[in-house]
Order: sequence, then structure tokens, then C-alpha cells
Amino acid sequence: MHQLLNTLYVQTDRAYLHLDHDTLRVEVERETRLQAPLLQLSAIVCFGDILLSPALLHRCADDGRAVVWLDRNGRFKARLEGPSSGNVLLRRAQHLALSDPWRRQDIARNLVAGKIRNARHVLLRGARDTSDGDEALFLRDAAERLRVIVERLPDRDDLDLMRGDEGEAARSYFDVFGCLVRTDREAFGFVLRSRRPPRDRINALLSFLYTLLRADCLAALEGVGLDAQVGFFHALRPGRPALALDLMEELRPAVADRLALSLVNLGQLNRDDFEEQPGGAVYLSESGRRTTIVAYQKRKQEEVEHRVLERKVPVGLLPHVQARLLARHLRNDLAHYPPYLAR
Repeated sequence: MHQLLNTLYVQTDRAYLHLDHDTLRVEVERETRLQAPLLQLSAIVCFGDILLSPALLHRCADDGRAVVWLDRNGRFKARLEGPSSGNVLLRRAQHLALSDPWRRQDIARNLVAGKIRNARHVLLRGARDTSDGDEALFLRDAAERLRVIVERLPDRDDLDLMRGDEGEAARSYFDVFGCLVRTDREAFGFVLRSRRPPRDRINALLSFLYTLLRADCLAALEGVGLDAQVGFFHALRPGRPALALDLMEELRPAVADRLALSLVNLGQLNRDDFEEQPGGAVYLSESGRRTTIVAYQKRKQEEVEHRVLERKVPVGLLPHVQARLLARHLRNDLAHYPPYLAR
């Protein structure tokens, strides 16, 4: 159980939440695990099999306090909103921010900066860990190119230029991504990023992890009450969750890319966990998907330092924390949207 940004996240299976006067009490097997003044909470997010008393639900509805249900994997299921819900005001603020070129550029700039800085962190960590001097040099050179791109972002006042910077950074990053693979390079060689379809095992693994991460970002946005179709960096298209794609950008390197490298370098996945299709496409096999999903769920339980909150946060809650920080910015409670930056 974690209380972050006035939101209570309950992840303990079979936990029972009920009201004790003006206090929320959380019990597990009839033992009280947490007590919190209800007035301090703006939302309750429940993962998996969590029980809530009718009195608590009625009180949350009366107060306009959101209650969100997600399944054990973090997929959005439902949200309770009382008659005085503020979501319509939040979504109106989101649409107004989209119509304001300065605000849209400011949010997009911070999203891109977060992604590039986290990608640079992955490269520098790889350079420290490798024993190959040439590869360490390649990784540091690419990290330097990313630093230059980040430093020129504040001067960008055009969304297309920012997209160009993001594309340039992605090319520099993936040009040396193969140097981060330490095991069985014959099977896991990486030349360039290919998506539809993935053309090698690393690309297949990255694409699958990005799909899992996007689902988590969608759930986080739904939980907050933001419109996942209305993004600030990705262009709006029918049926495209542009804001979920925005939110996952800064999390890709720190969550998905590092996990992909760990799965390969630690030998948790091997060449037999992938299937080659006619035409050159490569996908994870059923066993490969199972292994990856288990590792992803374990990764989500690990805790990392969050610079804005100044405390450790489970990786699985990062999309939810960032979604709430974005909502706070849109409500003008924060001057700027602060992206997640890995340490």
C-alpha cells in the first residue's frame, strides 16, 4: 500500500477497506495495516481483489473522491465518480491546453526531454558496465549526442522541430543499442529499430514490452480521468491513444528497454523463445511471452527513487504518478509537467 500525491494505491490481495468515522482503515486478514484520514485522500486506486465497504463507497461518491479498480496486471476496469466529479473540468483543461500552442509545446518539450535523458542514462550505465573499450566509447559518444539534443530543446518553439529532435535522439540511441547486448549476439544481434513487423528478436521483445507499458499508461490515464485520445506530442488520430503514447515515452528507456536487456543478458530468454514467420517477421513464442510477462510484473514491484516526490515508488505506479502530475499541471497546481527521470 502506498500513499502518493493524496492518492492511496492498494495492491495487497484481499485487503478490506472500510470507514471508521472520518478515517479510512485498511485490513488484511483482520489485521489493520493502514489508517489514514479520509480528508487527506483525493482518490483510491485498487489493484486486483480488493474489498471496499458500501459505507466507504457512498462516502467517496458524496465527497467527489474517485475510486478506481484495476486488475492484478494494472488494466483499467472501472471508476466510481460521484455527482460532483471534477473530471469534466480536468478534461476541459486538457482540451484547452491542447489549443494553447505555448502550453502544448511546454508539455511536449518536457516529455521529450524526459525520454532523451532516460535514454542517455541507459547508455551511460552500459558504458560503465562494459569491459570493451571501443563499445564504451561508442556508447559515450551517443550519450553526448543526446546531451546536445536535450540542451537545445528549451529553444525549440515548434512542435515539428521537437519531433525532429526526438527522432534524431532515437536514431543515435538505437544505433548503439546493440552494444548493450552482452549475451549470444549471434541470436540477439541488433542493427536498427523495426516495428511493423519486428525483424529480429530484440525488436520483437521491445515491441511486446512497449505494448505492456502502453496498456499500463492507458489504465493510469483512465484512473485519473484524462482523455487518453488527446495527446500533446503525438498527433491526434481516430482510435489512437495519443496521450498514452506521450506518457510512455519517458518510461520506455527506464522500464521497458532496461528490462529487455536484463532478460537477454541474464539468459532468461534464449533464441528458442522466439518464432520466425514467413516474410522475416519475428515474434515471441508462447513461452517467451509468459517469461516476459512474469519478469515485467516482478519489475513493476521494484522500487525506484522519484525525484519530484523525493521518495521511492514501485515501478508499476510510475505511470499513475506521472498521470496525476500531468493532471495537476493541467489544473494549474504545477507550473510545468515534471517528467520521470531515472537515477
